Amino acid sequence: MNPADLTTGPEDLTAVANDLIASLMLRPWGQVSPSVYETGRLVSLAPWLTGHGERIGYLARTQRPDGSWGAPDGYGLVPTLSATEGVLAALTRGDPGIDRARLLETAERGLSVLGGWLAGRLDLPDMPAIEHIVPSLVALINQHLDALGAGHEPLPLPEGMNYDTLTLLREWVKSGAEVPEKLLHALEIAGAEAAGAPGIRPTVIGTIGASPAATAAWLGRSETGADGESARRHLEDVVRLHGGPVPVGLPITVFERSWVLSWLVRAGVPVEVPPEMLADIRAAIGPEGTPAGYGLPPDADTTSVALYTLALAGVPYEPDCLWRFRSGTHFATWPGEQGTSVSVNAHVLDAFGQYVARRPGAAPRYAETIADLSAWIAERREPNGSWTDRWHASPYYATASCALALDAFGGPAVAPAVAEAAEWVLATQRPDGSWGRWEGTAEETAYAMQVLLLTEGRADPRRVAAADRGLACLAGSTGGEHPPLWHDKDLYAPFAITRAAIIASSYLATRTAVVS
Repeated sequence: MNPADLTTGPEDLTAVANDLIASLMLRPWGQVSPSVYETGRLVSLAPWLTGHGERIGYLARTQRPDGSWGAPDGYGLVPTLSATEGVLAALTRGDPGIDRARLLETAERGLSVLGGWLAGRLDLPDMPAIEHIVPSLVALINQHLDALGAGHEPLPLPEGMNYDTLTLLREWVKSGAEVPEKLLHALEIAGAEAAGAPGIRPTVIGTIGASPAATAAWLGRSETGADGESARRHLEDVVRLHGGPVPVGLPITVFERSWVLSWLVRAGVPVEVPPEMLADIRAAIGPEGTPAGYGLPPDADTTSVALYTLALAGVPYEPDCLWRFRSGTHFATWPGEQGTSVSVNAHVLDAFGQYVARRPGAAPRYAETIADLSAWIAERREPNGSWTDRWHASPYYATASCALALDAFGGPAVAPAVAEAAEWVLATQRPDGSWGRWEGTAEETAYAMQVLLLTEGRADPRRVAAADRGLACLAGSTGGEHPPLWHDKDLYAPFAITRAAIIASSYLATRTAVVS
C-alpha cells in the first residue's frame, strides 16, 4: 500500500479499499508473512522440496545481530530454536550447495543466545503448542550436537517443561487413535511418528492442519499413493506462492475475508462487497461454526467475525453455532480450551449484538448473554484501562476489539471501561504520532485510532488531534510490510487484514477532518 494513498480524501481511500477486496478474490488462500519457525521446520523435514536453498538463505538472512530470531519478551525462543535446528540439520546431513562456514557461524550464534536464555528464567508468551514445540526442538538440537561432536553442552529445557507429555503425544499418534483437529496444526511435534501416521489424511486441498510443517511431517520421505501426491503438490504450491520461505498457516480464506470486511464496513467505508464473497463466508458456517481455513477446526473467533461481517453487510445469519463454545459466562476459542481470550469474547459480543441489531425480535434470546459477556470483558481490563490477549502480541489489538464491542453493544454499565480505554490510548501515543508495544507500527496505530474515533466521546478535541497525528504518521510511513504481531506457533502478519485496519482508520480520520 502506497503511503500517499492515506493522504487523499475519503473517495480515494474507498477506491484503495475496493482494490484490497479485489485482491482477496485473486489470492483466496490469503496474504501472510513468511514464518521463521515454519521455514525452519521445512529445512529440517523436507530438504527435497523445491526452494530448499532459498529457505536456508532466508534463515541466515533474518538472524538478528545478537544471534536470535523473532521478537522480544520471550517471543524469540520458538523461532530461534527452529531456525537453529534447521541449520544444524542441513549441516548434519551435509546438504549439497550450502555455505558450510557461514551456516556454522549462524548455528553457533543461535546456540549461544539459546544457551543464555535457557540458563535463566524465561517468561514465555501464550502461543499455540509452545509446551510441546520447545521440548521437541531442544531434543532435536541436542541430537545434532552429539552427531556433529561440536563440544557443546546439551541445551536444557525451560523451567516447568519436560518431555513426558511429548512422549505420550507421540505414542498416541503412533497408535492410530483419532488425533484432535487442533493438534494436527502442530503435527510436526510428533517427530518420526508423524510420517504416514495412521488415521491422518490430508484435506481435499492436500494440507495437514493448514500447516506446511505439519504436512511435511506427515509426508515424511516415503509416503506414496494419492494422498502423498496431494500433500506434495500442496507443499509445492505453497512454496511457489511464497518463493521458498513459507507461512505458519495457510489457507486463511474465511479468517482473512471476515476480518478485512469487518474492519472496513464497521468504519463506514462504502466498499462494494462481491456477493460471491459473502456467499462463501455464509457457506463456510456449519453447525459447529467455521474454521479459519481448510485443515483447521472450527473456532469461536473466526465464526464470530464471520457472523458479524454477514450482519454488518445486511445478510444476518442466526448465530446458533456459537453456543457450543460457551463456557459459563464467557466463550472459549475451542471447546475445552485452556486459557481464555478477551478478543474472542469481544467478537462473540459483536456477533450477537449485530445480529440483534438486524433482528430485534431475537433480543430476548441473547440479551442475558450479551450482558454477561459485556461484564466479563470489562472485568478483565488491565489497571491502566487496556486489555491484553492470547491471540495478538499488541494490547492495542485487544483494546480495540474490546472497546469497540463494549461501546456498540455493552450499554451504560460498561461505558466507564470504554472511556478508560480511550484515555489509555491518548496517554500512550508516541512523540511521532504512532502507537505500538515495542515500536510504533502502522497496524497498532490503526487500532489506537479506531478506539478514539469509533467509541463514545469521539468528538473530544484531544481524540481528534491525536488521531490527526496518527494519520500523519501513517501517511509518512515507508509503506513496507508490517511486522508480525499475530499469535500462531510463531508470530505472523496477515497483510490484507492489517492493511484493511489501516485503511479503515485513515478513512475515519479523514472523514473527521472533513467534518471538523
